[in-house]
Amino acid sequence: MSRRTDVLVRAARPDEAEPLSELALRSKAYWGYDETFMAACRDELTVPASQVEARRTTVAERDGRVLGFVTVEGDPPEGELGMLFVEPDAIGHGIGRLLLEHAVTAARRLGFVRLLIEADPHAEPFYLAMGAARIGLAPSGSISGRSLPLLSLDT
Repeated sequence: MSRRTDVLVRAARPDEAEPLSELALRSKAYWGYDETFMAACRDELTVPASQVEARRTTVAERDGRVLGFVTVEGDPPEGELGMLFVEPDAIGHGIGRLLLEHAVTAARRLGFVRLLIEADPHAEPFYLAMGAARIGLAPSGSISGRSLPLLSLDT
């Protein structure tokens, strides 16, 4: 666990899977995607309880309210920042930065040297500002024919 001001960063619990999945959907919808798009993304944005620990899911919370979460997936030396989502009313308040910094530190401790990120186009500027570099495009796992920025972040 780590604490920055009044935000606690801790491992997620399997019983939080459903609320985390709903948080991911709210966060994605923040960018103005329509209902059809969001329905197509639902499966990809769902965190199964059985995968919370395996995906190394970490949450940021304040006063018992989860404000965001991040996953570090795969096996060293190269992994993936699988998910990073922040509650819409907390976007722009440093929660994403806190979670990403925590994920990078944790990944480094686990032996990762690089994390790949298939970023939502709206999130790409954030990742670039945090030190990631665009290395190409990746096909969307939800929307046929859609490509996502593929980024690399050294740990």
